Amino acid sequence: METGTATREGGLLGKFLNGIEKAGNKLPDPAVIFLLAMVLIWGLSALFSRFEFSAIDPRTGEAIVVHNLLTGDSLAGFLANMVKTFTSFAPLGVVLVAMLGVGVAEHSGFINTGLKMMLKVTPARLLTPSIILIAIVSHTATDAGYVLVIPLAGVIFYAMGRHPLAGIAAAFAGVSGGFGANFVPSGLDPLLQSFTQSAAQIIDPEIAINPLNNWFFASASSLLIVLLGWYLTDKVIEPRLANTPIDGDTSNLPKFDEAGTREKQGFLLAVTVMVAGLVLLYLAASPADSPLRAKSGNLSDFSAPLMQSIVPLIFLLFWIPGAVYGFYVGTFKKSKDMIDAMSKSMGSMAYYIVMAFFCALFIAAFSQSNLGALLAIEGAEVLKALALPSAVTIVGIIFLTAFVNLFVGSSSAKWALLGPIFVPMLMQLNISPDLTQAAYRVGDSGSNIITPLMPYFPLVVVYCQKYVKNTGIGTLIAMMLPFSVVFLVGWTAFLLLYWTLGFPLGLQASYTYGL
Repeated sequence: METGTATREGGLLGKFLNGIEKAGNKLPDPAVIFLLAMVLIWGLSALFSRFEFSAIDPRTGEAIVVHNLLTGDSLAGFLANMVKTFTSFAPLGVVLVAMLGVGVAEHSGFINTGLKMMLKVTPARLLTPSIILIAIVSHTATDAGYVLVIPLAGVIFYAMGRHPLAGIAAAFAGVSGGFGANFVPSGLDPLLQSFTQSAAQIIDPEIAINPLNNWFFASASSLLIVLLGWYLTDKVIEPRLANTPIDGDTSNLPKFDEAGTREKQGFLLAVTVMVAGLVLLYLAASPADSPLRAKSGNLSDFSAPLMQSIVPLIFLLFWIPGAVYGFYVGTFKKSKDMIDAMSKSMGSMAYYIVMAFFCALFIAAFSQSNLGALLAIEGAEVLKALALPSAVTIVGIIFLTAFVNLFVGSSSAKWALLGPIFVPMLMQLNISPDLTQAAYRVGDSGSNIITPLMPYFPLVVVYCQKYVKNTGIGTLIAMMLPFSVVFLVGWTAFLLLYWTLGFPLGLQASYTYGL
């Protein structure tokens, strides 16, 4: 307790983070911030639409144009498309559909029993790195980490007698701060590769980039993120949270006691059903002509029906075992109990739905205005004009990407803008597209966890409020800022060292490009 007090109340770091937390929590509610930010974007779009810019938009090959959102046509379109903008907001569907299945698994007791059994065999000293590692692996299942790993990490830490917000922070750091790291190939790899290859072909039309061109570096980075996240969680974040009381409703959370015989039997039966479902999925996806594969025959392409079905599969793989467990142990007596569990799950998402409404409107306005594209392109052009040494340029790309990431959340959107500038520019400096893409991955990850404009940021605030009612934007930013700074600096240094030592970046990858 004394360590926590000293860390939170004293020292430069503690005072700095406390100041950020206090200032951030004085801001309006996140939903209001998104509303005000949207109005600001409207005003800025009207202002900047009066100017002509020489920067070329790589997506169109024409000069970037800022669109005025305060014209009559734009405002009419805003009203006409408001419902569609909200309902087509990608994170909303991901969260709600997944939570329907998770709700059944949670309220039946399936998740609680699983956590009790897992915690019994997990050494307490390895809990933090285990959580972060699982969070990193969750990238393979697109956005599953945000709706599964992060809230469960809070539950696990609470059950172990540790501060739940520290568990949420560790998982959020792994899922989002370590987004570019993973030793298991995921859909992110071919997505980035497609943009990198298109950008490289501006200089060399015949060049081909392997989708796993950063695999070895991403795998090694996983270990780095686990070690850095482990240290920060246990030595910085959790001591700072020692004096933060848990005043939320924790009545439905599991306690660290022994699971009963009936519970163990029900859990084993439910897991057997889950494994059987996974085996059936494997058998369905194995044939070369499986309808779950992309036209190219690849299962990991974003266009593959399997990848597009990740969220529905999460729903089924929690809903079915949860129902089996519930009816076996008696927490579900009739089908209505299962529907009530899903309703309770949706009830807990009410606040997030309100925030998502305003967040969707803001992101749509920011995208339509072209202000984000202007910011990214102008920043890249300044970096190009500086003509710095190769290593310094790589560092500049990382930190410029991290800065742009505060305003443009989509990884693919940022790389679509920056890739056609960075990749050809560095190819002319004899730096390969593979190394440029690796630098982008580092910059794209580190600042995810400190920007309220990241679509899942409000959801993490909601997770925290389950335990600490007055958690605000400032609380979460102050909690995650050490991760962001250390990840960016440490990961950048790691890339430079990795490059210096000449370790392979990935399959068919190189560090240099010969003109």
